[in-house]
Amino acid sequence: MTVETILAKLVAFPVLGGESNMSIIHWIKEYIESHNIATTLVPNKEGNKASLHCRIGPAVDGGVILSGHTDVVPVKGQEWDTNPFELIDKGDGKLYARGSCDMKGFVACCLAALPNMVKADLKKPLYFAFSYDEEVGCLAAPELAQHIKTFYTETPKYAIIGEPSLMEPIVGQKGIYILETYVNGSAGHSSRIKQEVSAIHEAMRLILWLENRMNQLIDDGRIDERFHPPHSSIHIGLVNGGIAPNVIADKAHFYWDLRTIPMDDPFTIVEEFETYCRQREQELHKIFPGFKIFTKENHPSVVHLDTKETDDVVGLVKRISGKTKLNTVAYAAEAGQFAAEGFQSAICGPGSIEQAHRANEFIDKEELVKGMNMMENLITEMSSNEFQ
Repeated sequence: MTVETILAKLVAFPVLGGESNMSIIHWIKEYIESHNIATTLVPNKEGNKASLHCRIGPAVDGGVILSGHTDVVPVKGQEWDTNPFELIDKGDGKLYARGSCDMKGFVACCLAALPNMVKADLKKPLYFAFSYDEEVGCLAAPELAQHIKTFYTETPKYAIIGEPSLMEPIVGQKGIYILETYVNGSAGHSSRIKQEVSAIHEAMRLILWLENRMNQLIDDGRIDERFHPPHSSIHIGLVNGGIAPNVIADKAHFYWDLRTIPMDDPFTIVEEFETYCRQREQELHKIFPGFKIFTKENHPSVVHLDTKETDDVVGLVKRISGKTKLNTVAYAAEAGQFAAEGFQSAICGPGSIEQAHRANEFIDKEELVKGMNMMENLITEMSSNEFQ
């Protein structure tokens, strides 16, 4: 099967983040096993989702993991010109479908290259690692990476995560942590603003504290010029509270998005925020004993990626991609999670992140060609006795 034929099969599975991916993962499983490669599923507790991994080649240390996710973001509310779950060739050199770019294009390249991988005299093994629920917080990758680490008798050395990067090697990603903060104040007539505790007013103070903390990090020189922007960011994206202009709000809540450069610890920032919250509670209990601030995870934190330019994986990705310029990204990806398990990790894949998550998502056919070239170059590398 060609890479385009396989991509057409993959995009036809409308598996959204958070939903069961068993349909697409079983299709992938059957395809791989038709080439006499054993696969292993790593299911969730409910048994309605699963990641998959497999090994191609000898059971020796030093192999390469090729990782991608099987879920996509929703299309609801977007104005598509064509069926988003059908691969459409309009004759303009692009292939349109949800997931064509992010990131079933890379998965299709892996699967299309499988016959040549099987035929090759690999000196080091290749692994496929396909996850679920990446689009709702990279939820499955930690368990998948851990399972690969303990399942095989040998230990892989590298992990290449095929997020769309226009085939540029990506060596850094920011850590991401999304939280929800709830404020419980006391309701009353708006004229009694000094006798009650407005949940909205207090929520605004907390939001200003977060903005000031971000600015303080910048002022303290917490800068990493590899990233854009080069500092950790704290953004409040949703605020709710109140029922009327003349009623003091007793409830308010907001969602905040924390994206940290590798030198900053997100949990330290959250801990400092919690300390400030406890101070405000203590001060305002004099007015309203029931005043309370509560913060919880919107989803678990996604660890940053901080691959050094001198790491062997960087040289490998440069050679097989044909690109030497290194870059970083601010979006969430699973690379940091694989790195946390001890695999030298980098992001490199076909397509542009600019096309991800939008209506009429597409991947250039030329990008798929480049993706397949990377696979063939990788096979050549892995077939050499010199590969380290």
